[in-house]
Amino acid sequence: MSRIGKKPIAIPKGVAVEVNGSTVRVKGPKGELTQVFRPEIQIHVGETEIRVERPSDAKTHRALHGLTRALLANMVQGVTGGFRKPLEIVGVGYRAEKRGDKLVLNVGYSHQVEYPEPAGITITTPNPTTIVVEGADKQKVGQVAAEIRSIRPPEPYKGKGIRYQGEHVRRKAGKAGGK
Repeated sequence: MSRIGKKPIAIPKGVAVEVNGSTVRVKGPKGELTQVFRPEIQIHVGETEIRVERPSDAKTHRALHGLTRALLANMVQGVTGGFRKPLEIVGVGYRAEKRGDKLVLNVGYSHQVEYPEPAGITITTPNPTTIVVEGADKQKVGQVAAEIRSIRPPEPYKGKGIRYQGEHVRRKAGKAGGK
């Protein structure tokens, strides 16, 4: 039995879970999320919890059991508390600012890089070297953070670039130098 799959998911106050066939809709204070799951996995919604059951012990069903439960738990957590992914910018003259619904980055290119804010995601810049990506959908928050990081990923010689907060960049020694 899947250890993750057999755990029930608690439904907090103010969250509505609706199952229609294999489509699950979760509404809460931070928004609404909808996802389609595989039809062979049964999702049972009670008054205070959600339970996920699988039809057999086949390898695919075991894998889908834990996956479905984890995705549902992320949906419930997203509509109640949301997810956030902070990024930090390292480099002399590297900075970010928010202009309207666009993130404008100066990261060592000959031009400014503009990144439009996707629907359902909030991008803020508390200071010029910090970017915070927030939203209800965990996958979307992670994808947007990865796309922003890919604009100027951290390089191994000086460590300059955009990195996740707390990310360790393994540094390399440069050239040995002249005689």
